[in-house]
Amino acid sequence: MTTAPVWSFDPRTGDRRAQVTLEASPEEVDAAVRGAAASMSALADRTVRAALLREAAELMEKEADALVTTADAETALGPVRLRGELARSCHQLRSFANLVDEGGFLDVIIDHPDDTATPPVPDLRRYKVPLGVVAVYAASNFPFAFSVPGGDTASALAAGCPVVIKAHPDHPATSELAARLLREAARRHGVPDEAIGLVHGFDAGVQLVRHPLVAAAGFTGSVRGGRALFDAAAARPVPIPFHGELGSLNPVVITEAAAGERAEELGTGLAGSMTLGVGQFCVKPGLVLVPANPGGDRLLKALEESVAATGPGVLLDHRMHENFVEGVTARTGLSGVSAPVTAGAVSDRTVRAGVLTVAAAALAEEGDHDLLLEECFGPVTVVARYENDDEAHAVLARLPGNLTATVHLSSEEKAGHGDGARLLEALVPLAGRVLVDAWPTGVAVAPAQHHGGPYPATTSTSTSVGGTAVERWLRPVVYQNTPEALLPAELRDSNPLGLPRRVDGRRDA
Repeated sequence: MTTAPVWSFDPRTGDRRAQVTLEASPEEVDAAVRGAAASMSALADRTVRAALLREAAELMEKEADALVTTADAETALGPVRLRGELARSCHQLRSFANLVDEGGFLDVIIDHPDDTATPPVPDLRRYKVPLGVVAVYAASNFPFAFSVPGGDTASALAAGCPVVIKAHPDHPATSELAARLLREAARRHGVPDEAIGLVHGFDAGVQLVRHPLVAAAGFTGSVRGGRALFDAAAARPVPIPFHGELGSLNPVVITEAAAGERAEELGTGLAGSMTLGVGQFCVKPGLVLVPANPGGDRLLKALEESVAATGPGVLLDHRMHENFVEGVTARTGLSGVSAPVTAGAVSDRTVRAGVLTVAAAALAEEGDHDLLLEECFGPVTVVARYENDDEAHAVLARLPGNLTATVHLSSEEKAGHGDGARLLEALVPLAGRVLVDAWPTGVAVAPAQHHGGPYPATTSTSTSVGGTAVERWLRPVVYQNTPEALLPAELRDSNPLGLPRRVDGRRDA
């Protein structure tokens, strides 16, 4: 069967750079998944997994120049941004290696028999085991952190799951280079190349989620694409978990007191956040509730000046360029919407950032303006001017699920006076990460991080960033009344692996 070539494109010019490979045929997808499944036993040893992850970080750092140069040529994200993202990705790999070493993610719980309980408790020993082959769908806007060497891959390998990654068409050469480095790290620790599979092509991505040996999937991308794969995962004869990050408006509320206290600072801060990476962050603030008072006027003026001074930028590909221009045009055409700084096309490759404004009352009830409550990927934000607190809360009550929700408070409000507590209470149901006096762009890789949220932000309650991301690829198993000699080492009374455990209701190191 002849498959289509996979080309690397330069988003700055639209020109082809080189043919990277061919799209995977159904037979090649099948072989990749079966090879990954066969390699699972090689990942059983936690010390091997931890060493593999650290080795991958070291190899990526050694090849940083090649990785950054290739990624910049395919994404136009710039060397500075990409070096920072690469450093973040290497830190992420090492963080998961540390997690594997510590072993707490196995969640070992042992309850010894208790005949005095009502009803009696048998000998129960619980821990978590890897699900199997994980399908990873790479993101366009993060060629390292959410792609081949990103969090889904790192957390799956940490859990003991081999991966088959569907490369994103916007950076195929970067994907191949990163996969080569991951495989080299695997080989150095006795793990077959097949533990890290890579396929290209739209059809390959659909076949991957339907393959009977794929046990779970992780996705970062659009609502449309993610929902189609989510539905396919659910429609399988044996449905599988699909952890998808789809879309997010990331609302921000500026209180009247905060605007009066530091309007100019908030305006320039918002401009920096919404234009960062040409607005191509999944946590870009897309809707900002600003008071319709003099403080809000000053904030808007500072925002407009900063955004107007921002130079044109290149989006990741022509589809995003077209969608951005069409999205801005549709929103600007709504009644009552103004564009004090007009976003749109500068050329067929570049766009300029912009600001849209509308009365918050237009969003408080269902109608044509609901389009403003949907994500517009790229450097534009909607400023909704509210007349009073109840109007702001009415808009919040209509919002879909988000990755983040932010409130900026005054000094007095942070001390517990005013509407701060009520606003936080309204934001918590909307998002997985609630921020106070910060901007949502930038997701720290830390044990307590949560990068997820109610649908359509994600299709599950899990996170794709931080230590608990590993939980997506594990399932609990309980051994009951099992002889010590037949138990896995993790569950034996002697605790030969030195794992953190809970025994008979008490923490046991």
